[in-house]
Amino acid sequence: MTGCDKCGFDYDLSLAPSVSRLAQEHAGEYADLLAAETSLLRRRPAPEVWSSLEYACHVRDVVLVQRERVLAARRRDTPVAEAMGRDERVEHAGYARELPADVARQLRDAVLLFGMALDLLTPADWERTLVYTYPAPEERSLRWLAVHTLHELRHHLLDARRAMGEPSSGV
Repeated sequence: MTGCDKCGFDYDLSLAPSVSRLAQEHAGEYADLLAAETSLLRRRPAPEVWSSLEYACHVRDVVLVQRERVLAARRRDTPVAEAMGRDERVEHAGYARELPADVARQLRDAVLLFGMALDLLTPADWERTLVYTYPAPEERSLRWLAVHTLHELRHHLLDARRAMGEPSSGV
């Protein structure tokens, strides 16, 4: 994967050491978005499209899962990154019922935890690998995982803005 056709993100692996800082910036943008009227944040633009709040909850959980994947790759050789059950979590974790201010705080905390795990990586650690199972099983470096996580933050911020009816350009 070299880029995302939907959001224009470029998988520039040289960004990996900057992901910790960039992710914190995005967490701030989510916090700003989550300060909107709660009814607007909970509204789904269509039954099959998540609300802005659901996107923010998803991203929070993605960041936490990615942190665990980084830690697993440091402990074991080429662990398998099992699917997180993204679609099931929306209902099973009750994303639509969460409080936006709590989600904003939790997302900031998740990004800090993830960033700390990245900031502790040595040059050799960045090249450690895991098997990423989506869309097809493929061995990926922690450098790729960091950049992919940044993509998740950026991409879903666009989704969350669209769900609120905001223009989606300029993340």
